Amino acid sequence: MTRRKHRSGSVHATSYDRLGTPGEACRRGGALALRPQDLDPDQCLVLLREKGETVRWQPVSPTLMARLVQHGRERHAVPVGQLLRYADGRPITSRRYDHLWTRIGRHLPWVGTQQVSMHWIRHTTLTWVERNFGYAVARAYAGHTDSGGDTGATSTYVRASLAEVAAALAALTGEPHPLVTTEGW
Repeated sequence: MTRRKHRSGSVHATSYDRLGTPGEACRRGGALALRPQDLDPDQCLVLLREKGETVRWQPVSPTLMARLVQHGRERHAVPVGQLLRYADGRPITSRRYDHLWTRIGRHLPWVGTQQVSMHWIRHTTLTWVERNFGYAVARAYAGHTDSGGDTGATSTYVRASLAEVAAALAALTGEPHPLVTTEGW
């Protein structure tokens, strides 16, 4: 991981710039609410607390899990405190999280041209998961609940397991996941 100091004392490339990128499809609120105690390194799972008081386990790649654990240690995050922090230990804000794409756009002009954002990455990732693994897996991958919305009766009957979501993640990232067995999911 390349690290370059920014004038604020933070670093350009951090572990939180990967959360929500292809593979994880995490909402901003879920990423910002992560605590060190929400990480399960053995199973490569993070406990997300997202909008509508939704709480769910989400598979993440082994690479991202290692970076999140390292980030928490290096930034002295306490188990019940916010995981994602500036280099000086202060918790990052939603403004800082959103500003990452402005900073990335300075180095990659196509990011600005295409209006790439965390939400755009989430949408693109979920579209790929749906096309390759089906509606039920994409719905579970996204953390969508059964309450409200115009989802139709089919969503009442189709469910994806955590192992199926992990299989989609493994296919997307090219990394094996501990919840995916060699016999299948």
